[in-house]
Amino acid sequence: MNPYASAGSVSTVTASVSGNDNLNADGGGAPRGEIGGVRLSTGEVTRRLLSYVRPHAVSFSISFVSAAISVVLQLYTPILIGRGIDLIIDTGRVDFDALLPLVQVLALVVIGAAAFQWLQGYCVNRLCYETVRDMRIQASEKLGRMPLSFIDAHPHGDLISRVVNDVDQVGDGLLQGFTQLFTGVVTIVGTLVFMLTISVPMAIVVVLVTPASVLAASLIAKFSNRSFNDQQRVQGQLGGYIEEYVGNQRLVDAFAHGDEAQDGFDAINGELYVAGERAQFLSSLSNPGTRFINNLIYAVVAVIGCVGVITGVPASLTVGEVQTFLSYANQYTKPFNEVTSVITQVQTAYASARRLFALLDAVEEQPDAADAAVVDHPQGGVSLSHVDFSYVKDRKLLQDICIDAKPGMRFAFVGPTGCGKTTLINLLLRFYDVDAGRIELDGVETRDITRASLRRSFGMVLQDTWLFEGTVHDNIAYGKPDATREEVIAAARRAHADKFIAQLPQGYDTVIGEDGGSFSAGQKQLLCIARVMLTDPAILLLDEATSSIDTRTELQVQAAFDELMDGRTSFVVAHRLSTIRNADCILYMRDGQILERGTHDELLARGGFYAELYNSQFSEG
Repeated sequence: MNPYASAGSVSTVTASVSGNDNLNADGGGAPRGEIGGVRLSTGEVTRRLLSYVRPHAVSFSISFVSAAISVVLQLYTPILIGRGIDLIIDTGRVDFDALLPLVQVLALVVIGAAAFQWLQGYCVNRLCYETVRDMRIQASEKLGRMPLSFIDAHPHGDLISRVVNDVDQVGDGLLQGFTQLFTGVVTIVGTLVFMLTISVPMAIVVVLVTPASVLAASLIAKFSNRSFNDQQRVQGQLGGYIEEYVGNQRLVDAFAHGDEAQDGFDAINGELYVAGERAQFLSSLSNPGTRFINNLIYAVVAVIGCVGVITGVPASLTVGEVQTFLSYANQYTKPFNEVTSVITQVQTAYASARRLFALLDAVEEQPDAADAAVVDHPQGGVSLSHVDFSYVKDRKLLQDICIDAKPGMRFAFVGPTGCGKTTLINLLLRFYDVDAGRIELDGVETRDITRASLRRSFGMVLQDTWLFEGTVHDNIAYGKPDATREEVIAAARRAHADKFIAQLPQGYDTVIGEDGGSFSAGQKQLLCIARVMLTDPAILLLDEATSSIDTRTELQVQAAFDELMDGRTSFVVAHRLSTIRNADCILYMRDGQILERGTHDELLARGGFYAELYNSQFSEG
């Protein structure tokens, strides 16, 4: 029977991958550092941000139309107020017949401006949340398409910061900033038009003086932009540092390394403080600087307007028109104040957007070929032919590895730490691709098989366990979500986990906290073993799978594994040599090479490296 079905078929074998924190244990990964090397220009960042807004064109359009109407109505208010002032003829002489209708119109205008301003705010908030949602979904999906080498090469806290914090900064800063920018442009144009209808000379005075405010803001923004980029970079470093130490707090406490860890935190936090203080100080100069200049403009307009009322130079104005013009002069400069007041958010958002786009532009895992085969019923034959691999190209690891595992055979890998045992498992699952040679499953090269179906052929238990926040049932059924309660219980019994599960408050419905909560290391490993037993895979990968279990339970679990491995191809990484005596072939590795291979008895009789290692574990004293 052909084990490879069409691309549309669904495999009935589900893999169980119990975490990948230790995937790089045999040789390290790429140097951990920043993502990408090309800094996007401001124009390119703006263009890409607008591409996220485009799918929400309705909210975008309504918000801008509402902003325009609201601004026009607000600009019409000073005209009505000015006319009302001119209707006050003298002390005790007011033209109420003309004033009352004017007040009614004024009330309608104010209510209309408020209504459209609310509509604008609603649409902006909706646009903001929808855009941020799309960005975060895209960033999350991007991480799912990245090769494991990328995840290993970058601090996890920094990646989390890009998906969570940086996306929030983009939403809070840029989208609202763009709205204020549009509102400001409409206000400036509208105010200028209204001022020109009242007095061209006075309008020219305002226009000539206002650029000083813009110049001051642009100069400050130029100097502070770099500081905001530094601030976001250090914030990502701080997130990575905290994530690393919080996740390993027990180890930090066990080695009494708390003071050193705090010193490291203080160093990065101090760098963040300096970068943030510099950025905030420079940006904080914008608002008071522009407000000072705008107040000067207001004073100049007031003086010239009063002169015009008295002398008719440079223009003949009424008192009401002067008041209107003063309102417009304030309205005209107000957008510059608003833009400078959000300049901090905008610059932070652009720095965050660059970090986000650097992640989105990172080179993804090579996709499966269009004609890649899909594993349906794997037989379990695995072959490695002259395989070479290294995490870092100039540092050799695996060299000329040749293995031919027939279906149902049990292979065991032994050797000193760092010799490449766990790396072989990574290559079998295509977490990494070989540098040279080939790996085959049932005679088909694994690079010609879809990754998903290849990995469904394997069941894996690592030394480092992984449990997610959810019920015990859900954790065991992770590789087979449609499993019945009876199937889950049967798997737990085979893994000898049913006894301690039954003692939990809600049994299989007990909710496990993050990363296993209060469960012991042995209990977590039993649950991971049960997870694999439930999936009933064709090939087993066991990397120190019983390292955290007591000796008595290990004997029971080993018996269950013997039953599970019967008729299945198995690859076992072990330091306890007592657990691999029954292997069909034991491979002794050192420095990325296979130095000895054979059965337990053959290798002992040979008296080589394996025999020396075995005797060192069981020798007296």
